[in-house]
Amino acid sequence: MSEIQVTGWEMYEVNSAPRKRQWVIDCSQLEDDEVVVQVAGCGVCHTDLGFLYHGVATKHELPLVLGHEISGTVVASGTKASQWNGIDVVIPAVLPCGICDDCISGRSNVCRDQIMPGNDVDGGFASHIRVPSRWLVAIPDDYKGDIAQLSVVADAISTPWQALARAEVSEGDVCIIIGCGGVGGYCAQLARSLGANVIGIDVSEGKLQLMENLGFNHLINSSESNDRDLKKQVREIVRANEWSPTAWKIFECSGHVSGQTLAFTLVGPSATLAIVGFTMDKVTIRISNLMAFDAKAFGNWGCQPELYPELLEKVVAGAVDLENTTELRKLSDICEVFEAGHHGKLGARVVLVPDELWGVN
Repeated sequence: MSEIQVTGWEMYEVNSAPRKRQWVIDCSQLEDDEVVVQVAGCGVCHTDLGFLYHGVATKHELPLVLGHEISGTVVASGTKASQWNGIDVVIPAVLPCGICDDCISGRSNVCRDQIMPGNDVDGGFASHIRVPSRWLVAIPDDYKGDIAQLSVVADAISTPWQALARAEVSEGDVCIIIGCGGVGGYCAQLARSLGANVIGIDVSEGKLQLMENLGFNHLINSSESNDRDLKKQVREIVRANEWSPTAWKIFECSGHVSGQTLAFTLVGPSATLAIVGFTMDKVTIRISNLMAFDAKAFGNWGCQPELYPELLEKVVAGAVDLENTTELRKLSDICEVFEAGHHGKLGARVVLVPDELWGVN
C-alpha cells in the first residue's frame, strides 16, 4: 500500500478534551529503517494525564497525539525494515538512538536523542503510528491472548522491571511497593515472580482488594495512619514472617508526595529506594538518612529497550495477570476515560483499542 489513512485523537491544549483528527501516512516517504504499525491497543498512563491536566510539557509542541504504551502489527516498512512486515510487536515507550555515549554505556533509556511516542512524535491513541524499527519487540508466537493487552508492557510493566533489575531483587528479598495501581501492581507481580516477599501499601481499598485477588496477602491501607505507624506495621509483617529486617527494597510507585515521604521513612539499614512514580510536587526529607543507614536511592526513567525481550517472554509465560489487570475500551471513549482517570476513578489499566478493531480479537 502506498498510503495509509490514519485516525487519531490529539491533545491541542492543556485541560481540553482530545479531539479527532485524520491524516495520511505516505509509505513511499518512510525512512529506510521506519515502519508503520497498525495499533492494536494503547494503554492510558499517568503520564498522559500529566500532559493533559497537570501542565507537564510535551517535547513536541501541541497539537500532538498522546499515547506511549503501544502494541500492534507492522503493516508497512522502509527498505531496510521489510523483515518486520506482518509481525505483531510491542513498541518500547522510549526509543533511543543506539549510538550516543549513554546508549553505548548501558543507559539507553536516558538517551538525549530518544524518541518517545506521544511526547516527541505522534503517539498511539490512533489507528496507526510511524516509528523506527530498531527497537521493536516481536510478540512470541506462542502468545494466545489479545495483543492489545500486551501494550502495557511498553511502560507500566517494563518501567518497574528495570527498577527491579537495578535494585538487584532476588529470591527472599523484602520488597515494599508503595502505590498498588497500574505500575505498582505490576511491580509487585514481577517482584513475586523473582521470588521476593512482597508488602503492598496503598490509600485505596479498591486497589488493595485487586492485589488480594491477585494472591497478595501482606497489604496495608495507609489512608488513616501516619508514616511512623506504617513503618511499625511493616516491621510487624517482617517479624511475623521471619523475613530479613534489613536490606529492604522499597519501590515508590504512587507518584504522590505522601507516598514519597513514606518511602523515605521506610529506608533503613542497607535499604534500596527506587523512585518509580512521578509528581510535580516537592517533598522535604532528611537526605542524611541515606548516609546513616548506608542506604541508596535512585530514580528510574522508563526502561532500556534491551531489557524488553526477556520481560516479554516472562509476561507471556504468566509472570503478570493481564486478564484481570487490564480493561479494553474503544478509542472513541478516550475523553471519558481520561476524565475518569483524572478523578481517580479508573480501576484496571485501561487499554484503548481503535474502533475499527473493536471486537475483532
